[in-house]
Amino acid sequence: MNLEKITMDVCKLAKDTGSFIDSEASRFSRTDIELKDRNNFVTYVDKESEKMLIDSLSRILPGSTFIAEENTLEHKVSELTWIIDPLDGTTNYIHRLPVYSISIALMKEQELVMGVVYEINNDECFYSWKEAPAYLNHDTITVSRNKVLDDCLIATGFPYYDYSGLENYLALFKDLMKRTRGIRRMGSAAVDLAYVACGRFDTFFEYGLNPWDVAAGAFLVQQAGGKVSNFSNRPEYLFTKEIVASNSFVHEEFMKAVTNFFG
Repeated sequence: MNLEKITMDVCKLAKDTGSFIDSEASRFSRTDIELKDRNNFVTYVDKESEKMLIDSLSRILPGSTFIAEENTLEHKVSELTWIIDPLDGTTNYIHRLPVYSISIALMKEQELVMGVVYEINNDECFYSWKEAPAYLNHDTITVSRNKVLDDCLIATGFPYYDYSGLENYLALFKDLMKRTRGIRRMGSAAVDLAYVACGRFDTFFEYGLNPWDVAAGAFLVQQAGGKVSNFSNRPEYLFTKEIVASNSFVHEEFMKAVTNFFG
């Protein structure tokens, strides 16, 4: 299996699908918005994009299966499984806020082996495959080199449906606000992780996430020299609905802050 060629094909597919998403931005109306559950929106753009991705990815790797956000087909895990989010940042998209992306990862058995995050507005394609560097539009990227939290810019995502950890989250947020260079919330976990991979952010944390939110971006962070874990500092993050990603230099210091509030 030629992972480099597959990755290049997926990058092209992401850009083609991104063109469709961009072209529809000014066409759909608020009546086209569906509410999956509280603060969790979907549009026909999400659904059509997912169908486009599944159709093309099935041709790239015949017989592969899918874990996909919009449930346009049954979730299945096989030897080769695509994990896709056709529009990560739908809330931003429907409010015309310019951070949303396409996230595509490939898992071989239980190992991620390829990841692509395409941020549509800036035409930035982040990608990597197993045993390769991470790239942004053909240029190699790496995580930041900051070694203490005082020098770090943090990214996060706000809880939007699972409020069980809200008090702990707000306490951690307050603590980090006091002893970092700042905290940003972009609205697309895939973009947050890609920005950690290229050094724009030093760390990212969030809970309540799904595999399609984090698979590609987390893979990019690791390929760019960073570290990814769950809130217990264990490597199982894909299906645990919680993630911490960092440049690796500050990971242990950051985890101490997390465990102070999440135990």
